[in-house]
Amino acid sequence: MTQKERRLYLIHALQDEMPQYKKLAVPSDEAGQQQFLRALFNVRPPYPASDAFLKVQDEYLSELIRQRGIVDAAELPAVKKNPRITLWQGDITRLRCDAIVNAANSALLGCWQPGHSCIDNIIHTLSGVQLRIKCSEIMKAQGHEEETGQAKITPAYNLPCRYVLHTVGPIIMGPLQESDCCLLAGCYRSCLELAAANGVRSIAFCCISTGVFRFPQREAARIAVETVMDFLNRDTRICWNERPLCPAGKAYLRIHHQSNAVCPGIPVFAKLAEVPGTPVFVELTGA
Repeated sequence: MTQKERRLYLIHALQDEMPQYKKLAVPSDEAGQQQFLRALFNVRPPYPASDAFLKVQDEYLSELIRQRGIVDAAELPAVKKNPRITLWQGDITRLRCDAIVNAANSALLGCWQPGHSCIDNIIHTLSGVQLRIKCSEIMKAQGHEEETGQAKITPAYNLPCRYVLHTVGPIIMGPLQESDCCLLAGCYRSCLELAAANGVRSIAFCCISTGVFRFPQREAARIAVETVMDFLNRDTRICWNERPLCPAGKAYLRIHHQSNAVCPGIPVFAKLAEVPGTPVFVELTGA
């Protein structure tokens, strides 16, 4: 199959699964078909999927991800002040590393809004329908919504990384409270603990809760760095020994942020600045 043939196969298969969308006309152009397919992925319930469907889907997503370009996290330079941290602005779903972090909602089933620009939507779209199915199994076994500050781990399926860590950050409805800060720190801590327990040696964080959850970016960055560094100073299980700048027995972590390509309309700029008590501070400012 060509990529176009795979795309049309998947569109028609999803329309057959969800008859309420069968009357919608399939766009004739490539970009329109891609958006339409993504929308169908986004609204698909966690039904079991046939082997035939998964084969075509995986081939389609693998080629799509190859065309978008894969970034090897091992080749990204560390910041000068600390060899265990890399600051990178880009699309987290392009990273080849052990695990990436998904800023999820409490249902942990991904974003259901067709074509939404949030990281939850992007990760579920490019992972494939297996991710929502797996998350549904986890949530059914748990029996209740995911609590803020906790984390779950799943395979990454079609993404270049091995695992996805899902965490629910605090939603800010008014003035920032100390409890909000503790919950956000808990997100980073839970992800690191879960990653280390599963043999993860490199982990890429998005900036948790700083999008539609409205956590102030400067304070979120401070919490992220302090929490990560505190963990790394106490625990050496997360370590990228292959990296020359990371001596054996030292932990190595990567902190990443979504690019404008992932979140159109939300310009983000990253810069390093010294902050007392932390080796590196990541300031993210919305234009």
